[in-house]
Amino acid sequence: MKSRSAEFKRETKETQISVKINLDGEGKIELDTGVPFLEHMLDQIARHGLIDISVIAKGDLDIDAHHTVEDIGICLGEAFRVALGDKKGIRRYGHAYVPLDEALSRVVIDFSGRPGMEYEVNFSRDRIGEFDVDLMHEFFQGFINHAKATLHIDNIRGDNAHHIAETIFKAFGRAVRMAVEFDERMAGKLPSTKGSL
Repeated sequence: MKSRSAEFKRETKETQISVKINLDGEGKIELDTGVPFLEHMLDQIARHGLIDISVIAKGDLDIDAHHTVEDIGICLGEAFRVALGDKKGIRRYGHAYVPLDEALSRVVIDFSGRPGMEYEVNFSRDRIGEFDVDLMHEFFQGFINHAKATLHIDNIRGDNAHHIAETIFKAFGRAVRMAVEFDERMAGKLPSTKGSL
C-alpha cells in the first residue's frame, strides 16, 4: 500500500512551521510549538486518530498565540490534503460523539474538496490556562481551508471549558480516522458521484 505521509513547511514574518504526518500511523507525536494547551489537544488528535503527527513551530508568541495556532492548522490541513492524494478508496465521511464527564461534543467531517465549517461552541470562560478559546476556531478554520474539507463541530453540553475543548479534539481525531480509512468495498473507487473530489 502506498504511504500516506506528507510534510509541509510554512515560513512567514510571523511563524516558521514544519509539519509531518502519517495517516496510517500509531498515534505517535512530536511537538514543539510553545503553546502547551494546543500540544495537549494535538496529542488527542494523534492518539484518537491513530495519526503520527510532528509539529515544530516558532511564532510571535511575544504578541500572542493567534498566528502560531492558526498557521499550525493551515500546515496540518496542507499535509492532510497531500497525504490523501486522489482520495480513492477512502470512506470520505467521518463522525464521532465524545463525552468527558459533563461535556459532550459531536464532530462530522467530509473530505469533500470544498472548505466549509459550522462551529457551534460556547465556552464557559475565555481562557483555559493561558490559551484563548477563540483560537480553537482559528485552528480548525485554517485546517479546513487547506485540507479542503467540510467540518461541523457542535458542543452539545458542558460546563468545564477544558472538558469541552478536549471532547472536541478527541471527536475530531476519531472522525478524521473514520473518514481517511479505506473502505474495502470502495477499493480503487472515488467516493463521489461527480467523479472528482
